[in-house]
Amino acid sequence: MPDANTNDPKSTGAGLDAIAGEVKRAGKKGPPPVHLWNPPFCGDLDMRIAADGTWFYLKTPIGRHALVKLFSSVLKREGEKYFLVTPVEKVGITVDDAPFTAVEMNVEGQGPARVLSFRTNVDDWVTCGPDHALRFEPEQETGGLKPYLHVRRDLWALVTRALFYDLVELGEERDVGGKRMFGVASGGAFYAMAPADLLKGLR
Repeated sequence: MPDANTNDPKSTGAGLDAIAGEVKRAGKKGPPPVHLWNPPFCGDLDMRIAADGTWFYLKTPIGRHALVKLFSSVLKREGEKYFLVTPVEKVGITVDDAPFTAVEMNVEGQGPARVLSFRTNVDDWVTCGPDHALRFEPEQETGGLKPYLHVRRDLWALVTRALFYDLVELGEERDVGGKRMFGVASGGAFYAMAPADLLKGLR
């Protein structure tokens, strides 16, 4: 990858195209096995994923969707830090909230047979179930909830506000650990949002 510590696009070779070329080579035989790679850390890159899912490079939005998809395929999270990795290099990037956003939802079946599938902003479809859970975190600024969907290997997608209200419409009350909880079911699992009494105003 180019020198990860520079902000000068002229000094980073071909910039995004140089990075993309290396990523393509790393994954040319299929989905990159990022979880198997442990290359040395080469510094931080001036790349940021905003809370709405927009990718920035050198503080400029990356307008090429294919590039965003390519970079997203080599994302790795270690603790609270995020990296782009190849077999030989690892560079740090900034993620404001979650690295992905869930922008579309498909509902199949009803009751215990219901399955929810979500499309992310990089066009991956993720089926919600035991391997791809939903979680709901308190939102400090508004006092509401922020929903997240597990995509892969400790990488999550922030579910858009519109889809959150769709989830509320599909919600139900169940007893969880002796407490009445409101949540949503998918793939045979139940994902509690909050105590049922707290969400009455949303329904």
